[in-house]
Amino acid sequence: MPHVRLKNVVKCFDKMVAVDHISFDVERGDFFTLLGPSGCGKTTTLRMISGFYEPDEGEIYIGNKLVNHVPPEKRNCGFVFQSYALFPHMTVFDNVAYGLKIRKVPKDEIKKKVSEALAKVGLIGYESRRPDQLSGGEQQRVALARVLVINPDVLLLDEPLSNLDAKLRVYMRSELRKIQRSLGITTIYVTHDQAEALSMSTKIAVMNKGKIEQIGSPIEIYGKPKTKFVADFMGLSNIFPAKILQSSNDLKLIETEFGTFNVRSAEEYSEGDSIYLLIRPEAIDVEKSEFNEPLKRNELYGKIIESSFVGGVAKYVIDIENNLTLTVNMQDPLSKGIIGEGIKVKVKIPETGFVILKP
Repeated sequence: MPHVRLKNVVKCFDKMVAVDHISFDVERGDFFTLLGPSGCGKTTTLRMISGFYEPDEGEIYIGNKLVNHVPPEKRNCGFVFQSYALFPHMTVFDNVAYGLKIRKVPKDEIKKKVSEALAKVGLIGYESRRPDQLSGGEQQRVALARVLVINPDVLLLDEPLSNLDAKLRVYMRSELRKIQRSLGITTIYVTHDQAEALSMSTKIAVMNKGKIEQIGSPIEIYGKPKTKFVADFMGLSNIFPAKILQSSNDLKLIETEFGTFNVRSAEEYSEGDSIYLLIRPEAIDVEKSEFNEPLKRNELYGKIIESSFVGGVAKYVIDIENNLTLTVNMQDPLSKGIIGEGIKVKVKIPETGFVILKP
């Protein structure tokens, strides 16, 4: 049986449905992320797993035990809050030891367990400091140590990196994932940050308006989004309505407002089906052109209207015609060079550079 299981769980607040019949399984040792925009129900879901909220419908299992009416302190879940919720008047040692003292663990054992927890998060030597003497990353580690010291079955994290600056956030992603892997602890993580979810998770559930749109590995969520919402939320632009003109095995002829494209896709569709078509920004090739050659299938002419350099990527917005634009991410601009605004270009899209989305 999965380590954590939700079956048709519903939660309402004042007749508003916050979580709408969601189901998913989390295997033991997984790093499972609930990803979605604010208000989609992900934190409410986490709080139901922890026991802070009770579901109005459905069942929640931890191990093989139904825990719907089991209080938080008896679920053996560790919860790390977005605000860290450290006691400002206590030292690092006392903050981490708090849960053990509540459980009336002997003093010698508390000292040993706190030292072990601080070692796991790299904070040996910080025992006598107070939270206001720590950086944001160090406070986050203390909050994590305070949870790990009670040896929870399941670790629950509610946007724990959102208060950190960008560079520290990237560093702490890696550190948190290392700790989770080394302990093998089942982890359920809430975030609205796509990069966090993709870089840390073994499985991702994308939520929207209280429902789960798609569950899969990071590469499945990014590379094979099943709905327009998932594709758009994951930062994949160039999504527009289209129609299947012909479908023969994995090659499809698809009509769009940009023109007609050959698309390679194993998905089964019938001629005449209305769909959405995603053109991957990183799959598009761009080269300077004077518009003096006949175009082949999957080629377009356009003009660069926005050009920006973002480290290892050059981002372009290309005006095709009739106020239609494509967003393009070109890799390795330092060697390829950056095309300036106002330059005419030819756009080439490979047959495999598309994703067909259900309407």
